[in-house]
Amino acid sequence: MAQPTIGFIGMGLMGVPMTLRLLGAGYEVRVWNRSIDKCAGVVSAGAILTDKLDDLVRHSDIVMLCVTDTAAVSDIVFGEAGVANSARAGQVLVDFSSIEPQATQMMAERLYTTSGCIWIDAPVSGGVAGAEQGTLAIMAGGPEDVLATIRPVLAPLSQRVTRVGDVGSGQVTKICNQMLVSCNVLVMAEVMALAEKAGVDAEQIPVALKGGFADSIPLQLTGPRMAKRDFDEVKWHVKTLLKDLDMANNLAKIMNSSAPMVGLGAELMRLHASQGNAERDPCTLVSMYVEKPE
Repeated sequence: MAQPTIGFIGMGLMGVPMTLRLLGAGYEVRVWNRSIDKCAGVVSAGAILTDKLDDLVRHSDIVMLCVTDTAAVSDIVFGEAGVANSARAGQVLVDFSSIEPQATQMMAERLYTTSGCIWIDAPVSGGVAGAEQGTLAIMAGGPEDVLATIRPVLAPLSQRVTRVGDVGSGQVTKICNQMLVSCNVLVMAEVMALAEKAGVDAEQIPVALKGGFADSIPLQLTGPRMAKRDFDEVKWHVKTLLKDLDMANNLAKIMNSSAPMVGLGAELMRLHASQGNAERDPCTLVSMYVEKPE
């Protein structure tokens, strides 16, 4: 049986390494990005560059998206000359983006009604390193039988694909993931600054806590960078965590569920972003506590 052809939309921090993984697994992958120059790396590795979304959709059995936010997904799918204009029955759209659950449900219903194309929301956790190594955790929402058919395609990208419910459930689960990650990294910034001020070698905090109850992947990846003030390489964005915390607060409001930690976390993240750090790595959060304002 022939492998399905893939169209991948969004050549950002995650989209590029995910596409390279799919190419390495032998899949034919067409790519599209608003800024064509960002496609250069994957094209040199064998991806087929398309300058029109309808061309990508027509030649793909599975269309994948990994873009910034809900508005970007909506525009790409339902905008002028968007995915919906060329989508067809039997086709699957897999959205790796982290977006609003309610919007996902509405867009999935609209896409299926107009074209018969089935939406799987499949946000990921694991960051750029996970995308590069193919060890992402994928939390998926959508029909179980459809997800079963695309699991082999997701295998080169992930260590685990978990169906958590109907469409939109993946996005809810990713919000829960980001609540934990964001609050963790915010506390981490306080910890590293406090330890340093108390005369502790802050670089040893992740080493000392490794394997204990306080350990986490963010601590091992981000803690050393906070201690060393190693801010230059951007592996994820402050603005992304802020977006996700805002979505968490909105979901909590809709569900009439209290989320006080996330509310405070969002405002701390917003403060940091407003000081010129939105595009920077979250390891810069430590600067709120250790550097004097100019």
